[in-house]
Amino acid sequence: MGQEISDSRFSAADFAEFEARLAAETDLLETWFEDDRFADTPPEGGFELEAWLVDRRHMAPSPQIDPLLAALNDPLVVPELAQYNLELNGTPLPLRGRALSRLAAELTRTLEHCDHTALGLDARVLTIGILPTLRPEHLVVAKMTPRERYQALNEQILRLRRGEPIRLQIYGEQPVTIEQQDVMLEAAATSFQIHFKMTAARSARVFNASKILSAATVALGANSPFLFGRELWCETRVPLFEQAVSVGGSPLRERVGFGIRYAERSVMECFRANIRRYPVLLPHLMDEPVERLAHLRLHNGTIWRWNRPLIGFDAPDRPHLRLEHRVVAAGPSVADNVANAAFYFGAVQALSTDEDAPERRISFPQARTNFYLAARYGFDAEMPWDGIERVPLQRLVLDTLLPLAHGGLRDLGIDDAEREYWLGIVEHRAASKRTAAAWQRAWVARHGPDMAALTAAYLDRQSDGIPIHEWTLD
Repeated sequence: MGQEISDSRFSAADFAEFEARLAAETDLLETWFEDDRFADTPPEGGFELEAWLVDRRHMAPSPQIDPLLAALNDPLVVPELAQYNLELNGTPLPLRGRALSRLAAELTRTLEHCDHTALGLDARVLTIGILPTLRPEHLVVAKMTPRERYQALNEQILRLRRGEPIRLQIYGEQPVTIEQQDVMLEAAATSFQIHFKMTAARSARVFNASKILSAATVALGANSPFLFGRELWCETRVPLFEQAVSVGGSPLRERVGFGIRYAERSVMECFRANIRRYPVLLPHLMDEPVERLAHLRLHNGTIWRWNRPLIGFDAPDRPHLRLEHRVVAAGPSVADNVANAAFYFGAVQALSTDEDAPERRISFPQARTNFYLAARYGFDAEMPWDGIERVPLQRLVLDTLLPLAHGGLRDLGIDDAEREYWLGIVEHRAASKRTAAAWQRAWVARHGPDMAALTAAYLDRQSDGIPIHEWTLD
C-alpha cells in the first residue's frame, strides 16, 4: 500500500498546504517531460510479490507480520495492510542476458528465507491471489497492520464515503454480497506487480500497450477463483479490489480501475489527472525539496490504476519513469511469476515499438472490455482483436502474443535459451489452459469444497517449485 507516514490526523490546513505542494511538484514534473530530464537508460525490469502468512494447522490467515519481519531483518520484505500479508521486492535489473533467471534466483532466496522463518512462528508463506480459507471475520480492523498509513487511508476513504459502508457485490457461479465498515477487503487480494522502466518519449506507447496486454496477462496469471468459499471469477481479485477501496460518488473518482482512455503524448497526462480527478487522501507534509516530488509520489501511491506510471530516482538528481503492471495475481510458483514477467516484458516491448501502434487498431473501450472479460472467464473468453470479429483468448496468446513476446525479448537482448525457457512455461500453460485458477477449480471438482484441504494441497505443490501446468490433482 506504499510508503509509511508519521501521523494519521490531518487538519484543513494540512490538506490546503499538501494540495499546493502537489500542484507545484506536478508543474515541475511537466517541465521535466518537456525538457526530457528523465534517465535514458536501457529498459529494466523488477517486481513486487504480495504473499500470505497462514497457520500450519488450519491453513487460515496467521496475523504475525511484525514478529516475522523482526526475525527476517530483510529490507526486501515489508508489511502490507493486514497483519497476515507481506510484500517481497525484487532488485531491478537491466533486461538483457540472463536477467530473468537472476530475478528468479533472488525471488527464490527471499521466499525460502521468509518461509523458513515463518516455520518458527508455526506458519507458512503462501503466494496466491485470494486465500481460499479467508473468511469475513479475518477482514476486521483489529487485523490491520499497526501503521499510521493504513489507519489514515481507512479514515480518509470512509470520510469521502460520508461514513457509508463499503458494499461488495460480485456476480459469478455463487454471487457474493457483503457490507464492510472499513477498507480491510483490500487485504483479501494479493498480486504480482511487474515493473518496466521506460523513457519519457516512449511512455505513452508503453502505457497503452500495457492496457492492451492486460486481458492476456490477467488470464494467464488468474489465481483467485474463490472468495469466502464461493466460486466467482477466474480473477475475482479484480472486482474485489475495485470495490474494496471505493470512495463512492462519481466513477471518475474511484481509486482502482482500468482508466478512461489511452495516453496521447506521455504519462504526464496521468499525473495531471491525479489532481483533477482524485481528492487527496494522505495530506502528510514532508520536509523535502520540491525536486524530490515527495507529495506527488505519495498522492500517486493512493491511486491504484491497473497500469500505473511511477516516478523514481536513480540518483538524487536523476529521475526515471516506470510502468507498474498490476493485473497479475500472486502466482503459484517462482517459475510462474517470472514467466508472467517475461511474457509482459517481451510483449510490451514489441507492441510499444511497433510502427503500426496497436492503440490505433484496438480502441480503448475494446481494450477495457477485453480486460474484464478475461478476468471473469479466463482462457474461455472470446474477444474482438485487431479488426477480427472474435478471437478465443487461448488462440490469441498462442498465435499472436507469444510470438510478439519472443521478438520483444530478443530485441531487449535476453539470451535465446532464457527466452525459450521462460516463454515455454507460458506456452505450456496456455496450451493446456492450466492456470492456477483452473487448477483450484479442478481440485474442488474432484475433492469437494474443503477450502483448508485445497490450500494445503496448493501449498504442498507450491513447495515443490514446479510451474502450475505440471501440477497434479491427486
